[in-house]
Order: sequence, then structure tokens, then C-alpha cells
Amino acid sequence: MKENKYDDDVFFKKYSEMNRSRQGLAGAGEWSELQKLLPDFKDKRVLDLGCGYGWHCLYAAEHGAASVMGVDISEKMLNTAREKNSHERICYRQCAMEDLDFAENSFDVVLSSLAFHYIQDFSALAEKISRFTAPGGDFIFSVEHPVFTAYGTQDWYYDDAGEILHFPVDNYYYEGKRKAVFLGEEVTKYHRTLTTYLDTLLRNGFELQHIVEPQPPAEMLDLPGMKDEMRRPMMLLVSAKRNKLPMC
Repeated sequence: MKENKYDDDVFFKKYSEMNRSRQGLAGAGEWSELQKLLPDFKDKRVLDLGCGYGWHCLYAAEHGAASVMGVDISEKMLNTAREKNSHERICYRQCAMEDLDFAENSFDVVLSSLAFHYIQDFSALAEKISRFTAPGGDFIFSVEHPVFTAYGTQDWYYDDAGEILHFPVDNYYYEGKRKAVFLGEEVTKYHRTLTTYLDTLLRNGFELQHIVEPQPPAEMLDLPGMKDEMRRPMMLLVSAKRNKLPMC
């Protein structure tokens, strides 16, 4: 069963109250660094996997993309995307990203924001992405950092007074399913190592361009809990290019 927590009424309501839901890209702590990795969208065919509210879709369309397809498994997410981030060059489609099938070289840019940790088989998905990304095309994604996903609970260790002691990292090399708590709700995520993320790209015909572990931007450090985000990485940003030469 593919993870689709976002169509749960209670969970979706909580998600809609987050800064990134209300403020868009400006409310996402990693945006200032992710934006630096994005290519020139002029006349590009763009695919956004796990597009959510469609903020990145609209950004691509407004920066000259020829076409943008936003894909998400959640009906609630896509309804909000069509309401908040519609554009004549954006098409939204409800589908699990693992089930997508496009012709070879269908897209010049493939994006994904904080979605791949919900995917059980990243290797199979990367193989698909490689096939429908045009040679020389860009693949940019953000994901929860393997340090953040390793232990599973994704919460700090606290002392008896409720003060943070440290963040647990355990079972790092044991990849697979984790039960985490996000927005007070239990969700299923999948942990994989940094090596797995990066080597999977290399094995599927991508050249790594940038690896970024984004820190909270200075203007957000006064938000509750944000200074503690300097104590361990929460996200990983990756940009890669599809090899122009055929793989051996």
C-alpha cells in the first residue's frame, strides 16, 4: 500500500497550518538553498514528483517553462494546488510516482520536494526517472537527511526537565521502513543511507552536480525551535544531470 497520509482529514488540516503551506516557498526553510540549484526553466518540459500544493510548479511556469506536470498521490494536495497555483502551462495529475510511465526523454527537468522518503523502492524510481529525463536534463530533489531518518522517531532525546539532550542516530546501515511521528500523527517513511541516494543516481546515468545540507536561514533562526535545527541536518538537497552519452 503506497503511503498517502495527506488525504487523511486530520493530518491534512495540520499540514495546511504549517508555514510552508501558508506562505509557500518563502515559508520553507530550505528554499533559499534549493533555489540556487534550479536550472534555467526557459522553454523546458518540467515534471514535479510529489508536487503537493504546486509551489514549485508555479515557480517553473513563471520562469518560462514550456510545460509543467505536477504529480501527487493526494487528491487533497492537488485540489489545493489547482486552487492556489494554477497556470495555463501547468497540468496536475493524481498518481503515485512509482506508477508513472512516460516515453523516453519526455522531460528536461525533474523536481521533487521532500517526497522520496515515502518511497519504498528508490532504485526502481530512479531508473524510471533516468529513462524519461532527456540527456543533459536536470534532476533536483530534496529529501529528509539520512541522519534524520535513521533512528525512526525523528524526535530529540530529552532530560527529565524536558530540555533537549541530543538527537538519536541509530541503525543507520539498516535501511527500510520506519515509523515516525510528523505533526503528531504516525506516518510510514523509508530510511536509506547517503551512499544509497547518491550511488543510485550514478548507477542510473546521472552526474552529481551539487550536494547540500541546508542550514536554517538567518531570518528564520528566531522562530520557535529553529536554532535547534543547527544541531543536526534535517534535509539533503541533490542536483544531478542526465549523462549525454549512452550508458555502457
